[in-house]
Amino acid sequence: MDQTHQASATSSRRDRPRHGHDPVGTSGDSPELRLDDEDYPAYSMGRASEILGVTPAFLRSLGAAKLIEPLRSEGGHRRFSRYQLRLAARARELVDAGTALEAACRIIILEDQLAEALRINEELRQRH
Repeated sequence: MDQTHQASATSSRRDRPRHGHDPVGTSGDSPELRLDDEDYPAYSMGRASEILGVTPAFLRSLGAAKLIEPLRSEGGHRRFSRYQLRLAARARELVDAGTALEAACRIIILEDQLAEALRINEELRQRH
């Protein structure tokens, strides 16, 4: 992707709490809050690839394409959130339909940005 298209879908979700500053497991959040947080990096590489029916290499390729940026555990292992798994599942769907990986990632980023813009518009409409 060219430099104008390198923002990942996960970085466009500014309104949601981010867990990028705390290593996995060190957050002061209670377990109940983590269970409800779709951005909490609860899934290991192996479990994520098993859930999605993809190889770990496919998930790594999504990171290289800047679609998802998995967080790292204290031991350096990639950890994925439910939101990231949904993005990866959408990427697999597009790739399985014949879309090139880079194009699939761009489509998903644009879909995510559109959904966020629509959400903001609706929120602003409700205020007035």
